[in-house]
Amino acid sequence: MRILRTDEDRFADLPGYPFTPHYLDVESGLRMHYVDEGPVGASPVLMLHGEPSWSYLYRHMIPIVAAEGYRVLAPDLVGFGKSDKPASVNDYSYDRHLAWLTHWLKALDLWNITLVCQNWGSLLGLRLATELPDRFQRIIVGNGMLPTGEVRAPATFSVWKAFATHSPWFPVSRIVQLGTERTLNKYELAAYEAPFPTTEHKAGARAFPKLVPISPEDPSSSANKAAWKVLEKWRKPFITCFSSGDPITRGGDRYMQRRIPGALGQPHITLRGGHFLQEDSPEDFARIIIDALKAEIAA
Repeated sequence: MRILRTDEDRFADLPGYPFTPHYLDVESGLRMHYVDEGPVGASPVLMLHGEPSWSYLYRHMIPIVAAEGYRVLAPDLVGFGKSDKPASVNDYSYDRHLAWLTHWLKALDLWNITLVCQNWGSLLGLRLATELPDRFQRIIVGNGMLPTGEVRAPATFSVWKAFATHSPWFPVSRIVQLGTERTLNKYELAAYEAPFPTTEHKAGARAFPKLVPISPEDPSSSANKAAWKVLEKWRKPFITCFSSGDPITRGGDRYMQRRIPGALGQPHITLRGGHFLQEDSPEDFARIIIDALKAEIAA
């Protein structure tokens, strides 16, 4: 496996992203970057990004939650952000991403975790939580799901998968902008491009759509079905925080609310925004997290 590493100079002086970098090898020669803000001994809030974003997506939310006394961790998935990037699309698989994240989580010895996940962060985070349930205290999902291939994927996803697989042009910042209602400024657009100086660096972003199970025969379908069996007995807090303008995940919040016992009586909310609600409603999203954490103390 040939591994690429984005030059640190490309991340210099990013707007709103002053965080000290942290790194951990998740296998020999493969380095994962993560943000780690707030008191080390505090309850951890794990923020998982999706595609084709990175921890920069959570830049407005991290300091708000950390300021309330919580430890906020936002890793860059392998292939994204400041993390290393295997150069071939074939180097990426659902199981490999889970193995890398699991190694990272166990190496940091995280417990009592509040999971905050969106997009592929949900596909990975919900599997993590169901495979390591004792480590997770609550789950907050924004514009995400855990597909098994039994429900037909939206037409918009099929178009996206074809584009990511076959298009010679893969403009990361424009893709993020298409999923965001507010207009990103030139510095923000440049920040989303920063991890990807060449086409080869984008292999991880191109790989993700093909890894989503869209039929029961897909390799990850059975494992995701097993995860759903755990979720259907999940009684810890499960909160959905979807946006009003995401055609890909629309309706997924109500589906999870019906199937997951821990969702009963929780303060589910629909926020204004597109697919990347962290860009459109970051303060409101952060408040949902803080209120959920404080509700435990009050109880």
